[in-house]
Amino acid sequence: MNDPEPGDLSPEECNELGPSQAPPNLRAVLPPNTPGDSGDVAEVAFTESSTIEEAIPLMAPKPKRASWDVFAHVQFALLALTIALFIITFVVQAFRIPSGSMENTLLVGDYLLVDKTRFGPAGAWHFVLPYRAIHRRDIVVFRYPADTSQHFVKRVIGLPGDRIRLVRSRVYINGRALQESYPVFKERFHDEFRDNFPRGSWINENISVDWATRLRSLVEDGELIVPPGQYFVLGDNRDQSLDSRYWGFVPRENIIGRPMLIYFSIVETPDDDNPMESGSADDKLFTLRARISHALGNLRWRRILRLAP
Repeated sequence: MNDPEPGDLSPEECNELGPSQAPPNLRAVLPPNTPGDSGDVAEVAFTESSTIEEAIPLMAPKPKRASWDVFAHVQFALLALTIALFIITFVVQAFRIPSGSMENTLLVGDYLLVDKTRFGPAGAWHFVLPYRAIHRRDIVVFRYPADTSQHFVKRVIGLPGDRIRLVRSRVYINGRALQESYPVFKERFHDEFRDNFPRGSWINENISVDWATRLRSLVEDGELIVPPGQYFVLGDNRDQSLDSRYWGFVPRENIIGRPMLIYFSIVETPDDDNPMESGSADDKLFTLRARISHALGNLRWRRILRLAP
């Protein structure tokens, strides 16, 4: 059977032919590296007025270089890192409660997300982020004034300009008793410095030397006066909290934010000698199972994913 002449074929019929069946004139314009009978057919574009000789072969696009894929992954990683740093710096940050000074409001082993946008400074961002002033009774996370690498959590009691005193552990602000429902008192013995601050004894083993020197100059008529830009804070566990009574005020710039969410909570117990340091593989596996079981038993399920007070 003779090969059909180019003029006898429509463009659609030419496109259906494989390279080995294409008319001579068509094969002449196919790319030189077109596979013979491998099953891969080069695509040929036609227009209504095209002749076979004028057919334009369409080359398959070259695959992207692997280097572009690596670059895209690096770009994505840098973007994710940038977003994470922004969130940690300006929006929210995780902290763990290491001591019982805020019991029973916050417990040892509570893991918190702290809202850093709540007490932001006034300025251009004031109209964008939900900033507000610090109020009395707010729980705040702040950098410890004596060592800013440490973070403390306490409750704000005294605002700038307030006059503060404690009488038998009860707080008085500007001559009026502060209504409080959150403090707990666990000690049976009386401590003059702690319970009648600042009218009581000036001597206490826990008071810092700098604060002891400065304290006398801030007391008038038995009341402590809070300076501008400073805050007086106390722990809810009043008898077992080292707070502003012992080391002084918290500067405004040291306050980071307020607890927003308790995302995890577990009863923490002192670690014994690590039994996984030695022993057979079976012993270690048994110990690991025991620890997992113990940890699950110590979870405070009702506090997990709970809004902070």
